[in-house]
Amino acid sequence: MKIIVLFFSLLLIFSVQAKTRIYFGSCAKQDKDLTILDSINKDKPDVFIFLGDNIYGDSRDTEELAAKYQMLADKANFQTLRAQSEVLAIWDDHDYGENDAGREYPNKHASKKLFLDFWQEPKTSTRHQHQGIYQDYFIGDNNKIHVILPDLRWNRDPLNSVSTFDNIFKRRPNNQGPYKAHQDTSSMLGETQWQWLEQALLKPAKLKIIGSSLQLLPEFTGWESWANYPADRLRLLNFIKQKQINGVMIISGDTHWGELSQIDIGYPLWEITSSGLSEEWKAVSPNRHRHGNYTDKINYGFIDINWQQADPLLTFGLKNQQGKVTHQQRLNLSALSF
Repeated sequence: MKIIVLFFSLLLIFSVQAKTRIYFGSCAKQDKDLTILDSINKDKPDVFIFLGDNIYGDSRDTEELAAKYQMLADKANFQTLRAQSEVLAIWDDHDYGENDAGREYPNKHASKKLFLDFWQEPKTSTRHQHQGIYQDYFIGDNNKIHVILPDLRWNRDPLNSVSTFDNIFKRRPNNQGPYKAHQDTSSMLGETQWQWLEQALLKPAKLKIIGSSLQLLPEFTGWESWANYPADRLRLLNFIKQKQINGVMIISGDTHWGELSQIDIGYPLWEITSSGLSEEWKAVSPNRHRHGNYTDKINYGFIDINWQQADPLLTFGLKNQQGKVTHQQRLNLSALSF
């Protein structure tokens, strides 16, 4: 009997080490059923990453914001997710507290405390000390995956808007938003966070997943994105190239549609945009880096890493509300290298 128990214990340990399953999503209204979490829970991911707009708080009233977090906490399928998977989170504007808000938002300190308490961030975490909620985490022991979560709200310079005329007559007919790129060094991150991000990217890991609350690779959507802060976008892409940082992938949310994007930086840099867990947007913006088609249906993202072969296999993409794959790519980890 002891031999049988030992055998199955070793088998369990091997299976955990042999494959890692990381799921993610964004844009979940707390007053909706969120039945998509049932499909996620069936797969029992090792990690689930909430990429922002995890609730739609949209209030400077701390008690109201807390009550909306409680609505999410009370959902049985959310409780199941927390019980069986490691859960990580970053915020976007609606759980920060105000639509499209940045550094000027006056209630951000209260929002931060609510966020860190709700997501059960340990009191010893440096996240409590940062000006913002940026943080990084390692997943696994031998097969290290590094999840890097920047904060695109706390330090963000004001957005740059087009004129009302251009918004109505040029942007909206093209399914684009009201914002345009800054022509200076305006930033979402601020220099202190930039120093942290660059140091985080230099930490050794086989796979580095940047979890961005906003899209990074797509350009000219007119909505909030890294493209509105080209100095930030260029700095990040150049840093990866100049330092020859292998194994980088990007996951993002915010849009209320899902898609895969890809550019060449010396190796294929992929971004999986998953949005939303409850929200949909039919006027999908153009994206010249889009790979294949988009989905305007409820969705969540996945990255499965099979470590059993010498060159680990990555399978990634999007699944719908029923847990069926709608977008999928496969590549070996060695493909993500200079």
